[in-house]
Amino acid sequence: MNKNVGTADRIIRVIAGVVLLALVFVGPQTPWGWIGIVPIATALMGTCPAYSLFGIRTCKKQA
Repeated sequence: MNKNVGTADRIIRVIAGVVLLALVFVGPQTPWGWIGIVPIATALMGTCPAYSLFGIRTCKKQA
């Protein structure tokens, strides 16, 4: 899979994922916080299936 997630986008995804996962352990302790795994996984892989579907790229073109 080609990388389509840029550096700034990856940082935002990790922060959002950590915040969502924190909901599982602190605060309302809701199981919906496990959704935070998705943005963290896409940030670590550097590719987002939704971006691929819509043809979006937030990273520089590879030569």
